Amino acid sequence: MKTLLGSSIVSMTLLTGCTGIPDGTQPVTDFELDRYLGQWFEIARLDHSFERGLDCVTATYSLRDDGGVRVINRGYNLEEQEWDEAEGRAYFIDDESVGRLKVSFFGPFYGGYNVLELDEEYQWALVAGPNRDYLWILSRTAEMDSATEGRLRQRAAELEFPTEELIDVNQSEACPSR
Repeated sequence: MKTLLGSSIVSMTLLTGCTGIPDGTQPVTDFELDRYLGQWFEIARLDHSFERGLDCVTATYSLRDDGGVRVINRGYNLEEQEWDEAEGRAYFIDDESVGRLKVSFFGPFYGGYNVLELDEEYQWALVAGPNRDYLWILSRTAEMDSATEGRLRQRAAELEFPTEELIDVNQSEACPSR
């Protein structure tokens, strides 16, 4: 298994090193971490070097002994037929009922993880990094219905993210068993 994802995330964290939130956006409130834990499938994302070439991407969140969140990001390069995985940790920045955390995949360097939209049943989420260069559409299932995805893309556009640059993540049968 390659460690490119981990190395690239380190680069992203060093470059951004920011736990901020994009101007003009707000994290969700009434956030319940226990409901957010578990596996999420990446449906779409803005391009960055640490995920370039990866499909079948998932993020799995679980509790850490220190009260933080264990983060396992995993993706598959369909061309090279190789998994890439990175493990990180996340902690709330403020109130634990607000979907705003800081995440690190290397040492003391953290980047923002901001849940901007969240289904009341915790079945989909719109997540941003510290600025408008980082955006993910996540789902509890490998496929998201087009109407829901369209609404999330529209909301991201309203928040002035470059939605025309979103990359659709392949979550098809071509993905090996997880």
